[in-house]
Amino acid sequence: MSIESYEELLALKAVGRICHLALRAMAAQVRAGVSTAKLAEVGAKVMRENGARSAPAIVYKFPGEVCISLNDEAVHGIPSEREVQSGDLVKLDVTFEKDGYMADAAITVPVEPISNEARRLMLCAERAFQQAMRVARARNRINEIGRAVEREVKRSGFSVIRALGGHGIGRTIHEAPSVPNYKDPFATQRLTNGLVLTVEPIITAGAGESFTAKDGWTERTVDGSLSAHFEHTIVITEKAPILLTAA
Repeated sequence: MSIESYEELLALKAVGRICHLALRAMAAQVRAGVSTAKLAEVGAKVMRENGARSAPAIVYKFPGEVCISLNDEAVHGIPSEREVQSGDLVKLDVTFEKDGYMADAAITVPVEPISNEARRLMLCAERAFQQAMRVARARNRINEIGRAVEREVKRSGFSVIRALGGHGIGRTIHEAPSVPNYKDPFATQRLTNGLVLTVEPIITAGAGESFTAKDGWTERTVDGSLSAHFEHTIVITEKAPILLTAA
């Protein structure tokens, strides 16, 4: 969507803040031995207490209120009684709806001790996002975001998962335009003031290919390599974008 009023901006900031609060609460509970279902309940409690709803459950009938993915699971993992283990990379991903507006955010949380490669991968995803923010400006082309992401990822010795990327958001989860994590020659639309997007480097230590698991939801790396995910919902402006899910 494209924001057309200050009231719409306030509504998006409100749901974005709930995403932030839920991620912060969930991250604080990540430890060896905790189940992904328990982590999901922590996030869902924050969601409900703030009057929000799970957007994936509403829009796609996702069998959970948040997504939690471990290690080679890149995105869309279903919470379960599976327990988190030392050395895991835990991807926490929330998309909430409130008052007809939606926001989406994700972080990767380590379960110490983790390998050096895992730490480098996790930090690379966040750096790639920050590099994308340098070019996420009105009048730049969408594929400049992807070029910035992939350049940082490749420089660090990793790969983007090309089948997964960002998207427009606002009134529903996935709106136009798509926001690839590489310089897609077809993603030439220019960014405009007020455009609401997710920017989300989804990267791997392996070759960058993924597949949908037997559960019909979870996206995993084909080669079993570790993945990391970092995401905010942003509003495009002439200057630095507004990060709706950052505070």
